[in-house]
Amino acid sequence: MREAKHYRGVTGFFDTHAHLYDKRFAEEGMTPDEVLLRASQAGVTRILIPADNLQTSIEAVDYRNAHDGEHGVALYASVGFHPHEAKDYTKDAEEQLIKMLDRNSRKDNGILALGEIGLDYYYDLSPRDVQRSVFVRQLELARELDIPVIIHERDATGDALDILRDAWNRGILRENPGVCHCCSMSAEAAGEMVKMGFYIGVDGPLTFKNNRKTPEVVRNTPVDRIVIETDSPYLTPEPNRGITNGPEFVPFVAVKLAEILNMDIEEICRITACNGLRMYEVK
Repeated sequence: MREAKHYRGVTGFFDTHAHLYDKRFAEEGMTPDEVLLRASQAGVTRILIPADNLQTSIEAVDYRNAHDGEHGVALYASVGFHPHEAKDYTKDAEEQLIKMLDRNSRKDNGILALGEIGLDYYYDLSPRDVQRSVFVRQLELARELDIPVIIHERDATGDALDILRDAWNRGILRENPGVCHCCSMSAEAAGEMVKMGFYIGVDGPLTFKNNRKTPEVVRNTPVDRIVIETDSPYLTPEPNRGITNGPEFVPFVAVKLAEILNMDIEEICRITACNGLRMYEVK
């Protein structure tokens, strides 16, 4: 297993994907202090806050800067355009993303990735041709700026893999390209992602009783290529479905992962946290 020596002392869960700025938290009366306190009490020590458009990119960075370190939880952010928002990707928006992704800005604001980016043919909230072109452009931008990406893919595996294969063949993908967030691909497709260097992100659906695909994916993925996430406030894991998801529920994902892989929960916690740090190149 590849594991950088300076990660050996890592403790706590790393929720690698949680939309903490989402209005649902405030609508339910949950302040950032309460969200992070609950996370800390559940053993979460690191959270990455991803974005899906220009506005939420700003919100993710602002949330990170305002609350990093509270209750002992380190916060990070990403910026980028989700496929739902691809229709709003303009030259001006790209220029603002580039400013955020300047190396000094990244360091000052804890920005570790470009994302979420990708394809979503389930909702089709942006035209598919626009989704594809914006996906390719953001992959190119990530290579130019030398930063990992967070891939969102839903009901678009064929086109997503075609784009990624082409990027791989053209040398656009980095050696450490990023993560397939909330991976819903087949084990075979996920395996191809891993061969291209990607990590596989698993969250609440892994715990769903009728989900056979994701357990198969994790059984066929090297454990040093798996990260855990909540995608909160969405995709609440069992046995908590029906209430708003939060980083405090990421241990339920870890427990299910440990059960599937027949591993100790403490070891899963340590390995997935180290994987997240390595994936996002946290020093």
